[in-house]
Amino acid sequence: MLPCYHWNRSVVVKADHPLADKKNITISELAQYPIMTYTHGFTGRSELDEAFYKAGLQAKIIFTATDADVIKTYVRLGLGIEIIASIAVDPNQDQDLVIIDMRDKFSYSTTKIGFHRNSFLRSYMYDFIWRFAPHLTPDVVDKAIALRSNEEIEEMFKEIQLPTI
Repeated sequence: MLPCYHWNRSVVVKADHPLADKKNITISELAQYPIMTYTHGFTGRSELDEAFYKAGLQAKIIFTATDADVIKTYVRLGLGIEIIASIAVDPNQDQDLVIIDMRDKFSYSTTKIGFHRNSFLRSYMYDFIWRFAPHLTPDVVDKAIALRSNEEIEEMFKEIQLPTI
């Protein structure tokens, strides 16, 4: 598992929602509303749960899905608020929604690319990895493959500044 980039979350609401005019929302305020988000174990859901836990609160999760567009549809129907990856919001397609940046309230998540250590990587695979994450050059990938443990790989990547999107 090689780290590609960091990302964080936004709250998405309808324009007429009480949170729509707020710029700085607390976890306590979020806990007052029905929340729709990603399925547990998918796309950083644990960081969301951890933020509520640290605040001594429980999120009112009413709906989960693996697709942000499905969740946005339910927000448009007025079923609750959405907490999703900020990169899943399209300023052109989602002009009817209000997006509130929450990077200061939730820990970032890291997207990783994975493959079996003993796999033979063909040149097009190296090319795909590099295009997806430019810091993962063939040399870097080979160096990571040669390491013996995930802990060593994590240590190696502490020195590399991952992009945040």
